[in-house]
Amino acid sequence: MALTAESESRLYRSLRVASGAAAHLVALGFPAAVAVLARPGSSEGVWPVPMPLPSAPQFSFLMTEALLIFSPETSLLRSFSRKVRVRAHWALQLLALLCALLGLGIITYNKHLNGKGHFVTWHGLTGLLAVLYTGGQCAGGVLLLYPKLMKNWTLAKLKLYHATSGLVGYLLGCASLMLGMCSLWFTTTVTGASWYLAMLCPLVTSLVIMNQVSNAYLYRKRSQH
Repeated sequence: MALTAESESRLYRSLRVASGAAAHLVALGFPAAVAVLARPGSSEGVWPVPMPLPSAPQFSFLMTEALLIFSPETSLLRSFSRKVRVRAHWALQLLALLCALLGLGIITYNKHLNGKGHFVTWHGLTGLLAVLYTGGQCAGGVLLLYPKLMKNWTLAKLKLYHATSGLVGYLLGCASLMLGMCSLWFTTTVTGASWYLAMLCPLVTSLVIMNQVSNAYLYRKRSQH
């Protein structure tokens, strides 16, 4: 039996709610699992801080939650005003950037201690690019707080470009995370089905965020023409 427009809309909303809930669980569960695996004193550790820790929470938890704040179905702050959600978004993004810089510093120092080359792998290069991109994205977000700085741009256009460029940065961070899971340390520590499950985590959150941004900006803009 064919679905009616109303039942199809309910089904679509239910799928969005379920996928958003899954993204929240993955965002919290993945870095927690990495924290257990990357225990202090491992071969990748520096001081008491394991190498993978600063980057995993940044892109899997902080940035995911910063973007899910604007989800109309699964935002943890959907009962609050948009102003509050924007401030929370800023706070999480700033924490993500600080974690990225901390991780970059720890990894660089670790490489120096072990006499290894810097940024010679695809994971290292994409990670560096993701950190730089995140910094630029945070700086660009200032324009949304003070749109009068861009007199020839409307606020709607600034929001569109900030959201789409933020999506690119998020996908870049997920790509770096997935490349990191191809490293010798990770493939040695996580094997079999667990490795494939770990690789699935950033894919799930990426699809959810892509759908959210597309529905909020791209599809809406297209429907207006």
